[in-house]
Amino acid sequence: MAAAAGAGLEGVVATSSNICFIDGDAGILSYQGYNIHTLAENATFEEVVYLLWHGKLPTQFELDTLKASLVAKRAIPAEVTAFLKSVGTHTPMDVLRTAVSMLGVYDPNSKDTSIEASVEKAHRLMAQTATIVTSFNRLRNGQEVIAGDPTLSFAGNFLYTLTGKKPDEISEHTFDLALTLHADHELNASTFAARVTAATLSDIYSAATSGIGALKGPLHGGANEDVIKMLLEAGTQEKALAHVQNMLANKQKVPGMGHRVYKTIDPRATHLSKMSLELGKRTGHEDLYFTSKKIEEYIKEQKKLNANVDFYSASTYYSMGIPIDMFTPIFAVSRMSGWTAHVLEQYRNNRLIRPRAEYTGAEVGQPWIPMADRQ
Repeated sequence: MAAAAGAGLEGVVATSSNICFIDGDAGILSYQGYNIHTLAENATFEEVVYLLWHGKLPTQFELDTLKASLVAKRAIPAEVTAFLKSVGTHTPMDVLRTAVSMLGVYDPNSKDTSIEASVEKAHRLMAQTATIVTSFNRLRNGQEVIAGDPTLSFAGNFLYTLTGKKPDEISEHTFDLALTLHADHELNASTFAARVTAATLSDIYSAATSGIGALKGPLHGGANEDVIKMLLEAGTQEKALAHVQNMLANKQKVPGMGHRVYKTIDPRATHLSKMSLELGKRTGHEDLYFTSKKIEEYIKEQKKLNANVDFYSASTYYSMGIPIDMFTPIFAVSRMSGWTAHVLEQYRNNRLIRPRAEYTGAEVGQPWIPMADRQ
């Protein structure tokens, strides 16, 4: 444990974990010992999910079994679908938070918190979170829900059930890579929230709901929505730069820039930057990439801050035709793999997470003030 806590628990080591390693000074991120660049260049998202849960890469049989399980568990309870139909005008992250909590209500084994049962629930959460997101988007637009195609990958199925069109190979690969890059990131706010809930021996659905609630905030998962809104509202590179200059002059945080952990470039951003350019060229949104690049260079020069994972994921998702308010729910779909991995790890070696606070209030032992004398 670290000797002293900084603001926001900065620098405090709260637990030990085998799942994710970060070296913020060197810009290194790895899952279960595998560098994120190695995984980005070689792994499918399903392989990453298995790796996070089990600590090793799957054999072909293990991978096929996982894929089959995720396909078999995609369907959500009818009550959850009815809920999605009834809340079409609400914020997607609010809907997702409530719907995931509902999954626990309608799981017949919800009270079984054994490791074996929780692993099974992790499969359900992984598959059904994706179904909730795509189904809600279609229902609010007056479209029929699509059941999915068992022959498609997790990424391919998500895009198919979201848009109604089977994705081309480049789009499927791009989205698969984006899911991999967002899968886990050590004790970020949402993962810590999930582990705190799990540490009380609450169920995995409650822990996942805690994670979604934390991810919703604009200082966490909501940042990529703010990035694309900034780019679209500015329009030209010149206007975007002027807008950013004005933000800095007013001491406002520029979304997608800087990171609490990384002191150099976020290794995930390097892949998303390339994806943003490639997709931009194919879809006619190349200007978003160049505007992003101009902002990144300016912030780097003025504030010594680098782009983080949210900065280029914004233009990447937009170029894929994904609705802006779906950006953060997609983050949740990917991060569900990391949340569930951490919850399972917490269960396996649990101790209640109960930090202390440094008291800075009034002197202890205040005398009682009668009502007539209070001001």
